Amino acid sequence: MDHPPPISVIMPLLNEEEHLGEAVQAILDQGYPGELELVLAIGRGHDNTLGVARRLAGRDPRITVVENPSGRTPDALNLAVAAAGHDIVARVDGHGFLSPGYLERAVTVLEETGAANVGGVMYAEGVTPFEKAVAVAMRSRLGVGGARFHTGGQAGPADTVYLGVFRRQWLTRAGGYDARFSRAQDWELNYRIRQAGGTVWFDPELQVRYRPRPSVRRLALQYRDYGRWRRVVAREHKGSINARYLAAPTALVANVVGLVGGFFWAPLWVIPATYATAITVGGLAIGRHDGPAVAVRVPAVLATMHASWGWGFLTSRPGQLLPDTDEP
Repeated sequence: MDHPPPISVIMPLLNEEEHLGEAVQAILDQGYPGELELVLAIGRGHDNTLGVARRLAGRDPRITVVENPSGRTPDALNLAVAAAGHDIVARVDGHGFLSPGYLERAVTVLEETGAANVGGVMYAEGVTPFEKAVAVAMRSRLGVGGARFHTGGQAGPADTVYLGVFRRQWLTRAGGYDARFSRAQDWELNYRIRQAGGTVWFDPELQVRYRPRPSVRRLALQYRDYGRWRRVVAREHKGSINARYLAAPTALVANVVGLVGGFFWAPLWVIPATYATAITVGGLAIGRHDGPAVAVRVPAVLATMHASWGWGFLTSRPGQLLPDTDEP
């Protein structure tokens, strides 16, 4: 780019003390050729994220810290956008690490396509065997369906992308992040942008390394909330649901019917048996390249993701606004 436009990077943060320094450094080391500022919006959590953020800001004038009293992700995002000074706004999360050249590539694609928002792949990478198993599942169609921002694919218009680099005019036109949505706020915002005539563009070269949840409990809570909030979005925006989002709740209902009904009519047991066989064989297959310690964990990870997402979707009540139960 001959005249790279200035860019504001925003990060909503809650209990991110452990990884914040690395995530911030990945942004500052981007080597973006234009002016760059980083706005950290900090919620009141149970660790010292705010203290770490203030120390980082004291070392680098490009960093601004704003406090988010509610601790909720959409509030943090809107506060950060309001504090940002530039017309291009890139969202990054505290547990996401940008690939080299991400920002320059995103701005180039934004200008070449005329899109309202561009984004790429949420590339899950774990450290422990469990985290690696979650990463395998998150990068597989067996785990998350055909979403390109998880599995990759061809560049082009998309329903949604991971995080995103926006033109401020489209954030303003869409009304910003809807503060009612503790989860799924990216998908919901991108839906409104598309309804207003904007293009959301997926580019597989834009990758963000993502650290998966480190335990079964936290993974289950994460996917339960994903399911709950996806149904909230579906109620708010009629016609926005599709078959991929119904797969997990359908599988959960079918398995429960098969397990219970099998005591009255044995052939029904073929339903959960078929599902268990599919995720066991499929999970071992997609995890084999990461070694046996990872592969043997993938089937249980797949079952946790599917069941938790399905349970969240089925138990999401009309009008229910849920608090964040985990970090953004």
